[in-house]
Amino acid sequence: MQQIINEINRLKKEKNAIILAHNYQLPEVQDVADFIGDSLGLAQKASKVDASIIVLCGVYFMAETAKIINPDKKVLIPDPGAGCPLAAFADKKTVLEWRKRYPEAAFVAYVNSTADVKAVVDICCTSSNALQVVASLPQKQVVFLPDKNLGSYVKSKIKDKEIILWPGFCIVHENVEVEDVLEVKKIYPDALVMVHPECREEVRALADSICSTGQMFDFVEHHKDVKRFIVVTEWGINYALKRRFLEKEFIEPKRRMECQNMKKITLKKILNSLENEYFEVKIDRETIEKARIPIEKMLTVG
Repeated sequence: MQQIINEINRLKKEKNAIILAHNYQLPEVQDVADFIGDSLGLAQKASKVDASIIVLCGVYFMAETAKIINPDKKVLIPDPGAGCPLAAFADKKTVLEWRKRYPEAAFVAYVNSTADVKAVVDICCTSSNALQVVASLPQKQVVFLPDKNLGSYVKSKIKDKEIILWPGFCIVHENVEVEDVLEVKKIYPDALVMVHPECREEVRALADSICSTGQMFDFVEHHKDVKRFIVVTEWGINYALKRRFLEKEFIEPKRRMECQNMKKITLKKILNSLENEYFEVKIDRETIEKARIPIEKMLTVG
């Protein structure tokens, strides 16, 4: 493994490449990354890089977002089969049909969506800034897509808008049960519970804090006297948290939450990606120009 890591580091320097990795990536992938973050953090970082090549270790929509922000840079994803079932819930044709059905509504696309969908909505958001994005809109009617659970969380907090939910979900977060959290809480009653907003309402109700993965770092930072945290999201984040907070304990729900697509990226695939400059993300110029507008609006909100 060390030989592969050394070769990855050599090629990064030789090719002026940067590796961006999502918090859910395998531990060894996080270790070779130049930046690790949630979807918002990755988008923000991608907008500021001066590298010639961006290697995006995440799922495909994240690589698309990096390409939209950096149309003149080469963006690579080590495994183009690392898709997102949540993003697949919404397609351009159906979104355009809904736009006819709700002509007065603002259309907000969770960043977990395809480039084609981003090109036909008004603004994007992430789980970190969904509340701020929706609150910033002048429209009183909002269609939130494609995640009904994140949408319902936003709806519970923003009372002065009619929020219409798209019927999609992340299967990893949808499948966690209340009992998966409560059984661990019984063992560690002193632990604080952090729940991702893609979880169902009854699971979110158990949370001491509802957080995006990026916000989980802030929550831990603000609770210096707490030793244990139950982390209700994909297990890769626990490694990222432990790297930063060595003295803390991060506990998974009873049943492991794993995104198999996130785990498709490996060190060997990263090496292959750098060596051969595979697999390049390509998006037509018109889609890039249209999709960049809602992404830039999102980044302006923060």
